Amino acid sequence: MLIILFAFLVLAWPSPVAAQQSSCADCHFADPRAPGRDHLEDWDRSAHGRNRVGCEKCHGGNAATFESMLAHRGILNSAIPASPVNRRNLPTTCGTCHAGPFVAFQKSMHFDLLKKGETDVPVCATCHGPVGAERPSPKALEGECAACHGPKGVARRPERAAGARVLYEGINESREMLAVAKPLIARISNRTRRAELEAMYQQAEVPLIQAVQAGHEFVYDNLAERLATARRRIEALLGQLANPR
Repeated sequence: MLIILFAFLVLAWPSPVAAQQSSCADCHFADPRAPGRDHLEDWDRSAHGRNRVGCEKCHGGNAATFESMLAHRGILNSAIPASPVNRRNLPTTCGTCHAGPFVAFQKSMHFDLLKKGETDVPVCATCHGPVGAERPSPKALEGECAACHGPKGVARRPERAAGARVLYEGINESREMLAVAKPLIARISNRTRRAELEAMYQQAEVPLIQAVQAGHEFVYDNLAERLATARRRIEALLGQLANPR
């Protein structure tokens, strides 16, 4: 009898895999009456969706059940100040996973204004969308900046928006140049030489990453400096690849 009871408990108890499986999106996709369809589809196409970062990571709730009342327990509407996806709390919520950008953003004037109650300042969703599915183009970024800093904005500095666009165009161009270098390095048959070039690649990549982080501070002097360093190192790397020993 004890053996039968034990077997029943093992079968009835949810496995660790099942417990970790998020059912939020599955349930909302299955129910045509569920709200926020566009939001759900954006998540499904995002890096979060592809990597199974479930809705509960930001919204809360219980993703291990299909029981509606239990699944939605503790979820707060974004308009409620205590909600983790309220505009004032969103940087902290995103920062639980994206620590680097959050640390940089905390150094910005925008973050100081947000803490003081100003909600019109940019937050993560301003550039990356509500589910982090977007990486804005330099032109789109210029438009976002111009909303406040353009000729008709509340803090008019139109040169700021235009300058940000130029810098982010430089970041994209540098990324493309590094992307060209990577397969060329992989083709080098001499292991010692390949290791040297891989080290150069990494040394070029670091300031480029730092430039992106500086962008989250909205301190574009720092971004320009790191971008210039990255550009010099990328050009040196490409020069080595174009003129093999």
